[in-house]
Amino acid sequence: MTYFRNNIEELAGYAPGFQPSQTDVVKLNTNENPYPPSPKVMEKVHNITSESLRRYPAPLGDIFRTAAAEVLGIPSDHIICTNGGDDLLTICFRAFCDEDRPAAYPTPTYSLYSVLAALQDSPVIEIPYEKPDWLDRLAQASAPLTVVCNPNAPTGSHVPARKLAELAGQLEGILLIDEAYVDFAEENCIQLARDFENVILLRSLSKGYSLAGIRFGFGIAQPKLIEGLLKVKDSYNVDTVAIEVATAAISDQDYFKANVAAIKAERERMVQELRALDFEVPQSYSNFVLARCVKTDARQIHQNLAEKNIYVRYFDLPGLEDKLRISIGTPEQDMVLLQALQELRGR
Repeated sequence: MTYFRNNIEELAGYAPGFQPSQTDVVKLNTNENPYPPSPKVMEKVHNITSESLRRYPAPLGDIFRTAAAEVLGIPSDHIICTNGGDDLLTICFRAFCDEDRPAAYPTPTYSLYSVLAALQDSPVIEIPYEKPDWLDRLAQASAPLTVVCNPNAPTGSHVPARKLAELAGQLEGILLIDEAYVDFAEENCIQLARDFENVILLRSLSKGYSLAGIRFGFGIAQPKLIEGLLKVKDSYNVDTVAIEVATAAISDQDYFKANVAAIKAERERMVQELRALDFEVPQSYSNFVLARCVKTDARQIHQNLAEKNIYVRYFDLPGLEDKLRISIGTPEQDMVLLQALQELRGR
């Protein structure tokens, strides 16, 4: 006997990346920023008052909306605050999908999409990226919810904004553009949220702003969509500490830009170093690279590295069996990884 709905009982669930308990490791498996948050963030943390913790948080996170609006050049009523980017995904799948309203997305991509669809008993339309006409197929599917992760996880690829604008114009439903990694790309789609009433952008402070532990993200869309999404979110979905810290982080653009520039430079160096070790590494627009193991087994490399307390990500998923996703670390962390890969290659 089970107490759960059938779709919950049968669901495998989302599998987060491994979180080692020890600290003396090289952890490059969950796309965390290797650098600390802005000093202004830590100052804000130290100044959190007991009175602010006693009270419920601001339901809409207005101080963050105001700060983000100034940085992004959009009205504050175009922003919804969420408990990480995943919260916005959950809200959107709850709002737009059910057993009669499918979701569509290209694959391989962020594996949480299929889990959220299953929770809603929603059918999915999965279009392989390897199909040259995958954008046309998404347009033809015209699902109630179409999701494009851009830059994409776990491949790191990027679709030009003009092509996603064409897609938005062809869809009758919502186009949700997951820009969790957009801080590391050369362009974003914020203009699409201004131009199209059916576009929602997802942003995260976990990557570029070094706040994965706080859990803060936000959505950008026209006010009519924001009003609908607010009906679906939890009453107080973002806590007081997260709102204060996120506001401090997004307000310190100089620190943010310097960190992002350092990661992008290290990413380009890692691409060249991994290619020299006989990995196939396509251009990445994220804070990670996807490396194909040409002469060795990716699963075995993943295991051998873990034995050395070096953690990268291996996905046991179709099309990813021979690949490793490697987060960009500090130059020192990356050197430890490269030396270990050199040793493994020499076996």
